[in-house]
Amino acid sequence: MRQTRPVAKKATTLSLGDEIAHLRDLDLHGLRARWKSMFRHQPSPHLPRHLLFAFLAYRLQADELGDLDPGIACLFKQIATGGGMLEASRLTEEFGRRRTGLKPGTILMREWNARAYRVMVVDEGFAWNGKTYDSLSKVAFAITGTNWNGPRFFGLRDKISPETKS
Repeated sequence: MRQTRPVAKKATTLSLGDEIAHLRDLDLHGLRARWKSMFRHQPSPHLPRHLLFAFLAYRLQADELGDLDPGIACLFKQIATGGGMLEASRLTEEFGRRRTGLKPGTILMREWNARAYRVMVVDEGFAWNGKTYDSLSKVAFAITGTNWNGPRFFGLRDKISPETKS
């Protein structure tokens, strides 16, 4: 009599490419079912197949490889609501200048109402008072309770020289 050994089940995890290829093969009903399993709610009924596919593929990639940096996501939102290519170009240039000027570990200091405040630049944004903020403007608001331009509040904006004001 021949003895049988239990057969180990093969791992069923698919690679990211395989999962996206599988999504591509699904019809509208299948994409809606996959949406419900991923997001725990029904997708909007007006979303067409190509957008359902794009959202699901993005989510799979973000889960596997990491999502957008919060600063980049904010930049994209500003560009989407902005006024065309020139505005998008200006925002992108400003974002690049802002990001390259402050390296993680930099300490920003500001005195406000006779109190000294120290904010540290970290990879995720700006750390102050045990909390991480994604923008200097949010830190300035937390300190003052009013809306400030964060770089201006911390003295990072280019100062206009007196001879160019005239």
